[in-house]
Amino acid sequence: MTATFSEDRRQLVHIGMGVFALALRGLTWWQAALCAIAALIFNAVVLPRAGGRAIVRPADAMRGYPLGILLYPLAVLLLIMAFPNRLDIAGSAWGIMAFGDGSATLAGRRWGRHALPWNPAKTVEGLCAFVFAGGAAGIGLAWWIAPSVAEPPGLLFIVAAPAIAALAAGLAETVPIALDDNITVPATAGAVLWLCGLMSAAAWAANRDMVVAGVVYAMAINTVAALCGWALRTVRLSGMLTGWGIGVAVYAGLGWRGWAMLFAMFAVGTVASKLGADRKSLLGIAEERGGRRGGGNAWANTGLAAVAALAAVMTPYREAAMLACVAVLTTSGSDTIASEIGKAWGGKTYLPTTLSQVRPGTPGAMSVEGTAAGFIGALALAALGAWLGLIPGTFVWAVVAGALSGSLVESGLAATLEAQGIVNNDVLNFINTATGATVALVIMRML
Repeated sequence: MTATFSEDRRQLVHIGMGVFALALRGLTWWQAALCAIAALIFNAVVLPRAGGRAIVRPADAMRGYPLGILLYPLAVLLLIMAFPNRLDIAGSAWGIMAFGDGSATLAGRRWGRHALPWNPAKTVEGLCAFVFAGGAAGIGLAWWIAPSVAEPPGLLFIVAAPAIAALAAGLAETVPIALDDNITVPATAGAVLWLCGLMSAAAWAANRDMVVAGVVYAMAINTVAALCGWALRTVRLSGMLTGWGIGVAVYAGLGWRGWAMLFAMFAVGTVASKLGADRKSLLGIAEERGGRRGGGNAWANTGLAAVAALAAVMTPYREAAMLACVAVLTTSGSDTIASEIGKAWGGKTYLPTTLSQVRPGTPGAMSVEGTAAGFIGALALAALGAWLGLIPGTFVWAVVAGALSGSLVESGLAATLEAQGIVNNDVLNFINTATGATVALVIMRML
C-alpha cells in the first residue's frame, strides 16, 4: 500500500537529518564529503523505494524525482566543500537549514496567523520559529564542532554568528520566489557565517574611532538624501528606509568617498530610468510605479555594498572590501544603464542563451546599444572609484570585468529562471552584484 504524503512527516525528517551534523566533530572534511555523497545517492535511489514516498511532495512525484530531497544532501556536500577547514561553519549552516526551515513550516502551518507584508504566503510566527530554532541549532553545532577546528573560534563567534546567520537565512526564506529553500537557506547562512569568521577585534579597534566620528554625519546626510528621494518620488517608503540604512553603513565604513560613489550610482540609475520614458510606456516596458524603488530593490542593488563597507572596518581585509564595494555599485549602476538605455534606444534584442531575436523588454534580452552603454557606464563608475581613492587605478578593469560578468550572468538567469517564475528581478539584481564583486576580487587575488 502506497503511503500518503504528509508535509509534517517530511519536515520532521528534514529536522531529524540535522542531528547527523554532530558527526562533523570527529570527521575530516573528505570523510564528511563522502558521507554527504552517500546520503545523496541514498535519497536518489533507495529512499523512494523504501517507504520514502510519504515525504515526497506530489509535485516531485509527478516530476519523477524528489528535487528537495536531493538538494538537501547536495547543500550539505557543498557546505563541506566550501569550508573544508571550518567544519563548524558547515555544521552550523546545516543546523540552521535543518532546524530553522523545518520549524518555520511546522509553526507556520499550525500557529501562523499574521502574514508578512512582503510575502503573504509566509507568517510572522513561522519566521520567529525559524530564527529561534535555527539560531539555537546553529549555536549548538558551532559549539560542538569548534574543538575539532585547527584554530577554534572564540565564544563571541560561536554565539553571535549563528544567531545573525539564522536571522539572515530566515529572511531569505521569506523572499517570494520559487527557488528551493534548500538552496537559499544554506547559501545565506554559510555566507554570513563566513563573513563573521573574517571579523577581528583588532580590525575593529583600529577603525572604531573613525566610525564613531562619522556616524553622526552619516545619519544626518542620509536623512536629508532619503527625504529628498521621497519628495522627488524616486523611492517608496520601504526604499527610503532601506536606502537610509545602506547609506549610513557605507558612510560609516568608507567615509564620504564611499557615500559619493553610492550617490553617483543612484543618480546615474535614476537619470537612466527617466530617459526615453515615452517609448518605454508605449512598448509597455516602463518601470512599475513610475520607477520608484522599494526596499527589496534597494537591498538587491546596493545591500552588498553596505556589507562590504562594514567588512572594511571589521575585518583585516580593508582593501579587498573597498574593491568589493566599488564593484557592487559599478555592477549595479552599469546594469541599470544597460537595461534602461536598451529599452529607450535599443534596436534588435537577443537572448544570451539562444541568440534568438526577441521583443524588447523580454526577461534577459540584450541589445548592442544597451550593452555598449553598460560598458561605458561601468568604465565611468569604476574610474570614479579610482579617482575617489577607493581602489587603485590598476583595478579599474577588474571592476569593469566584474560588471560585465554580472550582467551576462543576470541576463542568462533572467532568460531561464525568471521566465519560468522561479526567481524575481530583485534576486537577479542581487546575484548580478554578487557576481560582479566576486569576479573583481578573484582578479585582484590573481594580480
